[in-house]
Amino acid sequence: MQESRDSADFDAFYVATVRRVVLYLYAAGGDRGDAQDIAQEAFARAWQHWPKVSGYEDPEGWVRTVAWRLMVNRWRGLRRWLAARARLGPPEEAVGGPSPDRVAVIDALQQLPAPQRQAVTLHYLLDMPVQEIAATTGVPAGTVKVRLSRARATLGRLLDDHDQEISDAPFGA
Repeated sequence: MQESRDSADFDAFYVATVRRVVLYLYAAGGDRGDAQDIAQEAFARAWQHWPKVSGYEDPEGWVRTVAWRLMVNRWRGLRRWLAARARLGPPEEAVGGPSPDRVAVIDALQQLPAPQRQAVTLHYLLDMPVQEIAATTGVPAGTVKVRLSRARATLGRLLDDHDQEISDAPFGA
């Protein structure tokens, strides 16, 4: 009976939190497919350790931390792959894609240092207060506030530059 109760508890936890975790990863990483894959891996690891994880004060925070680490590891692998790909020549051109505004926001987020990007996505996309971000990331609340302030300033500048490029283009192209 315990296993079925654990399964039901995990199912409820998953349903309640998966969307937020995927949104966080998408904003931090910029790729929805990768965000979904990484979230699934993080939740699979949570399931493997569910008796322990379910006893934590913030199981979702545990999943987000595992997912963040998985994403960082994926970026490292991607950098190695890109270096190898660069030796093979330019990639084929892609057809279609997301809107220019979405590309600008994702590009701007990617230009932030990882700690600032993490703070911004937790605060603005998951609506987490500064104290909760501090507890989740293991840094003082003042550090979170500084990261958010610097990230907002940088994003404002980067996105303003993007808007300026669009308005300077002939015929709004």
